[in-house]
Amino acid sequence: MSAKANKITHDNCGRSGADFKSVAELKNRCILVTGGTGFVGKWITEMVCFLNAEHKLNIKLYLLARDTESFKTEVPHLAKNPCVNLIQQDVRHLSEMPKDVNYVINAAGSPDRREHASKPLSTIDTFYKGTNSILEECFRLPGLHKILHLSSNFIYGNLNSDKIKETDMGTLDSNSINATYGEIKRLTETLCAVYGNQQHLPIVVVRPFGFVGPYQKLDKPWAITSFVRDAIHGGPIKILGNEAAQRSYLYGSDLAFWLLKLLVKGKDDSVYNVGSSHCVSLKELAEKIKNIVDKKMEIVNRTSKEVYHHTSKSVPDISLITKHAHVEETFTLQEALESTIAWNKLMKR
Repeated sequence: MSAKANKITHDNCGRSGADFKSVAELKNRCILVTGGTGFVGKWITEMVCFLNAEHKLNIKLYLLARDTESFKTEVPHLAKNPCVNLIQQDVRHLSEMPKDVNYVINAAGSPDRREHASKPLSTIDTFYKGTNSILEECFRLPGLHKILHLSSNFIYGNLNSDKIKETDMGTLDSNSINATYGEIKRLTETLCAVYGNQQHLPIVVVRPFGFVGPYQKLDKPWAITSFVRDAIHGGPIKILGNEAAQRSYLYGSDLAFWLLKLLVKGKDDSVYNVGSSHCVSLKELAEKIKNIVDKKMEIVNRTSKEVYHHTSKSVPDISLITKHAHVEETFTLQEALESTIAWNKLMKR
């Protein structure tokens, strides 16, 4: 990897993790991350490596994933860090977790809707069996303090809320294959509730919304990755769908520090939205990216001229996590986009 690209992520962690004393309880502790080689896992690793190097927290990391070899190739500066320990294993068939694990972050499974549509049975199998396997193994950990289970904002289904609260719940058409991801994520939350209630496991559920930043693969089927990819390739930026649809995006280093804060400050049996509270329309997002890369770049709306009777909006209410974990967004969307684009250019993506 480029040294300049590494400096971007390191400096990002310094900004997001400025309040390092708030996670001092993690000092000399051990964290295991399932799905540890993905976007979330890479950013948690960046943040932990930063906290260890700059603030001597001496946190030990286990990253569990089916493919650890690609991690060594993609991010050698992280793979070679002495605090990082890679475990190549399928989360559905865990043999045994290391006994020194104190915290578990379950980020296993892909959020890519193309995989959910093409392999729905595999999606159900991975998320249900994986979550069940993790919770069973956690029950055997002698020094366990907290489990952070990453669910999804898709569990909210169809809602007409300005900002979605954790207590809101919309409908999902269970007869549709498109409901696969949302329904299985709902089931894994119920599974966590059962283990928390009957087995007294210390579980916190996180519902992630939209994110942006380095390590986000630009071939993913999301508006923000598509727009960045289009812009870096010289345009035009193509909007597929309703340009008035509203989303929000939290920067990767903020995400990582928020999750570490929840390990310390999250209340057992609670559910927290994690994402930015600042909404932006797809049209506005495309304009922002265009102005960063090339103000003369064309933006094309590749949708039919149909009239949209409902404008999709997926923006979280984050008052609960702000109250309990005292988190804050340290990157504006403009800064997040500038950093993401700069990093991807350095990586020649």
